[in-house]
Amino acid sequence: MLRRWLAAIGALAALAFVAPASAQGLPSGPGRCSGSFVNPITDVCWGCMFPLSLGSLKIWPSSRADTKNPDLPICACGTPVPRVGLAMGFWEPVRLVDVSTKPWCFPNLGGIKLDPGFPIGNGYASNSSQIGGKSQNTAKYHVHYYIYPLLYWLEVVTDFLCLEASSFDIAYMSEIDPLWQDDELTTLLNPEAALFTSPIAQAACSADCIASTAKLPIDELFWCSGCQGPMYPMNGNIGANVGIKQSARLAAERMIYKMHRQGLAWGTSGSKALCSKYIMPILKKSQYRLQQVNPTPMVSGRESCSPIGATTILPRSGQVYPVKGEDVGFLLWRKRNCCVL
Repeated sequence: MLRRWLAAIGALAALAFVAPASAQGLPSGPGRCSGSFVNPITDVCWGCMFPLSLGSLKIWPSSRADTKNPDLPICACGTPVPRVGLAMGFWEPVRLVDVSTKPWCFPNLGGIKLDPGFPIGNGYASNSSQIGGKSQNTAKYHVHYYIYPLLYWLEVVTDFLCLEASSFDIAYMSEIDPLWQDDELTTLLNPEAALFTSPIAQAACSADCIASTAKLPIDELFWCSGCQGPMYPMNGNIGANVGIKQSARLAAERMIYKMHRQGLAWGTSGSKALCSKYIMPILKKSQYRLQQVNPTPMVSGRESCSPIGATTILPRSGQVYPVKGEDVGFLLWRKRNCCVL
């Protein structure tokens, strides 16, 4: 009898924690969390892995723009293993990013909601409102950042010195980060933000929008996220929301920058990265591509994995939709230059 009571109490305690995290996305809190697990076969745009280069030579070309590769095809490294090899360049899927207005909602984990039981501010994506005679559209998102080294798991590339040998993990959750909730606290990470609030600095972002849509973003304009808006503040408070697709993508791009600023993401592209990754506190935007995988995966077309700052107008419509399709997930592709044995 005692065993039965203990088992019942344990089951109730587990249910209290897991019930809000139902894999079917049952209603919990302010709204229903939705999403699906990423299928490596059907949901990943494997064409985003290219172009594949050897030195400056494209041995597997692609219509997608590429970053600058080392000029010479031969490279030599002393660490981590002394070697002479080939300077290869490719794009690898390495991270997943959740973006949701609902706290503790994980679209890329099947749409579960893991509520620990203490309140965190709810996000929102507002419709047009009138404040002082002017139309105001704003948004606030929670973001999660996963370690997801897909090429290493599938052994698509056999030189493991070039791949991140790690397991799946949730590396960052904005709900437990006070810097993500408050613009003033966020200045601890980006005190330079005050330098880029002028109309001239913001007007320069229009050039970044054109460049990132046509080819690659302008890395020198690091305070811009192209067509999405400003990179500052490095949190989910979006001052200009023109649609969930645009504002959710901006929140994901800010999280990527935040990871670099905190030393949790490093540089992997260019000649400097041939032998090892390097610290990159100022984001090199051209190093990344974003592919939407939730609520509907984009697996075809040049815009399926567009650079940071590229317009969200060109891809076909219906990628997000009301109620069930408002929780967004991205697969992050990273450029990798490496000295292959």
